[in-house]
Amino acid sequence: MKVRTPRTILEAEAIQDGLRPLLDLTGPGPRAPATVAGVDVAYDGERLAAAVAVLDGRTLEVVEQVTVGGRVAFDYVPGLLAFREVPALLEALERLTVIPDLVVCDGYGLAHPRRFGLACHLGVLTGLPTIGVGKTAFVGSYPDPAPERGSWTDLTLDGDVVGRVLRTRHGVKPVFVSVGHRVDLDTACHNVLALTPRYRLPETTRVSDRLSRLALIENVTFD
Repeated sequence: MKVRTPRTILEAEAIQDGLRPLLDLTGPGPRAPATVAGVDVAYDGERLAAAVAVLDGRTLEVVEQVTVGGRVAFDYVPGLLAFREVPALLEALERLTVIPDLVVCDGYGLAHPRRFGLACHLGVLTGLPTIGVGKTAFVGSYPDPAPERGSWTDLTLDGDVVGRVLRTRHGVKPVFVSVGHRVDLDTACHNVLALTPRYRLPETTRVSDRLSRLALIENVTFD
C-alpha cells in the first residue's frame, strides 16, 4: 500500500482514521517466527537514518540489515510520529531480500491516543505482522507488574485494554507491549520474552537502534 505524506495535522489524523479500519488486532500471528525484524530511526537535526535488522528467530543472530538515509518530511507532533518515520522505514523494508515473519517497532501500536501508532501504521501499509514495544508509557494507566520476569499487568486507556506492561528482566523496569497488526496480545508478549533473553529490550530493538545511529555517523546517503 502506498504511503501518504500529509501537509497538516488534520490531514495526518484523517489518514490515520482512514487506515484504522484495516487493522487486524486478533492475529493470532506467529508464535515461533523464523525471522524477526527490528526497525528504528535515528535523527540528527533534519537528517534521519532508518534501519531494519532481521534476526533469526531462534538464535537471534543477524540475518540481514538495511539502512536508508533521508530528511524529515513532517514536523514532530505527539501521536503522529509515524509520518516522520514510515516513508524511510518502508524503503528500508522494501530493500530486504528476506521477508520477516514479524516486525518489532520501537514504539507503540494500539497503545496510542488515536489507537493507531507506528506499529499499526507500518503493519497496515506492509501487510506484515507487527508489534510495538515502548520503553515508557505513552498513554494509559496500569498497576506495576510483579518483579519476576514474565509478570505483566494490563495497560488501559478509557476503560479498554490497549497493551501490557511486561517485565522482561527480574526487578528491572518493564516494557510496554501493544498490538500493531495481525498479532494478538498474548502472541506479542510471548515473542517479546523470546527476544529478551539477556536484556530489558528486545534484541531486534537493540540491533536496529545501533544500526540507525551508526548510519548517521557514517553519513549514509541523504536525499
